[in-house]
Amino acid sequence: MTQGYTFYASEVSYFSGKVRAYLRYKRIPFSEMLNTREAYIEVILPRVGWPVIPVVITPEGETLQDSTEIIDELERRFPTPPIYPSSPRQRLAALLLEVYSDEWLKLPAMHYRWNRNYDFAIAEFGAMQKPGASPEEQREAGLRIAKPFAGALPFLGVTPKTEGAIEESYLALLDELNVHFGTYEFLFGTRPSMGDFGLFGPLYAHQYRDPASGEIMKSRAPHVARWVERMLTPPNPKGGEFLPRDEVPETLMPVLTRMMREMVPELVSVAHHLVHWRADTPDLAAGSEVPRAIGTHVFTLGDAKENRAIFPFELWMLQRPLDYIASLEEDDKLRVADLLRQAGGETLMEFPSFPRLTRQNFKLVLA
Repeated sequence: MTQGYTFYASEVSYFSGKVRAYLRYKRIPFSEMLNTREAYIEVILPRVGWPVIPVVITPEGETLQDSTEIIDELERRFPTPPIYPSSPRQRLAALLLEVYSDEWLKLPAMHYRWNRNYDFAIAEFGAMQKPGASPEEQREAGLRIAKPFAGALPFLGVTPKTEGAIEESYLALLDELNVHFGTYEFLFGTRPSMGDFGLFGPLYAHQYRDPASGEIMKSRAPHVARWVERMLTPPNPKGGEFLPRDEVPETLMPVLTRMMREMVPELVSVAHHLVHWRADTPDLAAGSEVPRAIGTHVFTLGDAKENRAIFPFELWMLQRPLDYIASLEEDDKLRVADLLRQAGGETLMEFPSFPRLTRQNFKLVLA
């Protein structure tokens, strides 16, 4: 294919960063279009049905939306070199770190943006929507556009009760990743994996790029900042190798352990609530849309407890590593079970069953 892809995105966008880094690494020809008001009205809303980025329009005129689905479709079209390791421990770890990055790292990403970088974010949103307007007009537009994003913090569980625990967890994660990236170029060697692209979303758009959190990263975790820069400008596009012998570096175990400790109990709770929600909606057939949130529940982070919305989409993402585990032959299943045991993630080997989810017409639905 020689004709390029059209990529509707923004530098301030969490998931745009994930897809952009993939496009650059794979050297896929693309043109990036800013998500202006006109782009939403003329392209995104007619094609997707709701205002969202990133969106990719293929040379054939097909519409791709959702960072995971975009990357997986492009990976099908541009399979070399693969960003999914072929060996079981590395592949599972990459899938898990994508779930963790996409869904759980929203907490520090949103906290730092709207509680530590507010004025910068408002200016960025305003300039994005009205690039030729006066500073006053841009700020007015920025305040209007940013309102639902900043207002979403309590639904995510980002409140004054949890801010301290969110910062403590994030700073510890930075320290853990700094150790790892002090030795390795990427998560599993010299080639970025799907786990790297997932991690890049929050660590670039919200943490590296926003000034207050960017200063924290660069001073506290310089190896992480340099990893971000490698992801921005790949030193070896379409190159590099995953570590031999299915090695998951010991330096990644603290990160996986953090995911198991912080996120997996919340995912178990979401699964239980989805089961009850499905029992209360017996008339819904396969293909019925699943709400973005199905109530609230209590989650724990460190010493803090708070209510947050119950997001079924997290389970759609979790299905990927769970399906991979289920697909393995017995010997490989034992190998990934040992990895999970080391990380404290035995729960994932026998995760509670829940209604299967899929995506149709850019919406989450019952399978």
